[in-house]
Amino acid sequence: MCGRYTSTVVDPDIIAQAFDLDLPPDTPSLPARYNIAPTQDVMTVVKDEENNTRLAWMRWGLIPFWAKDPAIGNRLINARSETLAEKPSFRAAYRYRRCLVVADGFYEWKGNDDGSKTPYYIRLKDGGLFGMSGLWEVWTDKQTGEVRTTCTIITTSPNELVQPIHNRMTVILPREHYDTWLDRNTTDTRQLQPLLQPYPAEAMTAHPVSTRVNNPRHEGPELIEPIA
Repeated sequence: MCGRYTSTVVDPDIIAQAFDLDLPPDTPSLPARYNIAPTQDVMTVVKDEENNTRLAWMRWGLIPFWAKDPAIGNRLINARSETLAEKPSFRAAYRYRRCLVVADGFYEWKGNDDGSKTPYYIRLKDGGLFGMSGLWEVWTDKQTGEVRTTCTIITTSPNELVQPIHNRMTVILPREHYDTWLDRNTTDTRQLQPLLQPYPAEAMTAHPVSTRVNNPRHEGPELIEPIA
């Protein structure tokens, strides 16, 4: 699963360039985030109704539009790529509501012989931004009228780098696939499924980090520093 990640680029111009966005010139800098956790608001990229690419903020933990209890979102932080088209929680969003979750690294935990777990920080070798494939939904509380926009991050089998650490990894889409993934006119999931592959291991790097990342209240660049 993907349970924590980072988004540390604060310059909106860099984000706009990475995702081909047309942001207003007065867009403020964004806070660097080193320990993004489920239930927090996260930055995503979507296509609007005119199929224009834009930024959108969503709560991490997908609440299906038909859900009676929003607590289901706490369990739907990830979606397995292999079963998206058949799971009731995800199949409608897979066809009609796809997004990219903006990141520049993510964490996975490796089990040790003594029962403990060591967190690893995993990123692209060039240190750049990337889009994790995701799905989103709009849920309305019938009692209060509150509207929530939520998302989930898609996972797949691990590549050769991640496999010794964990048995799943987030789907990182190559930039040339962004438009296809986000296109609202593409509703045939048979065209989308081939995109959900492990990212090439040779383009990524991983190193162990402090267990301070285990606590979502901890923040700061020291969380991604390598440890011996």
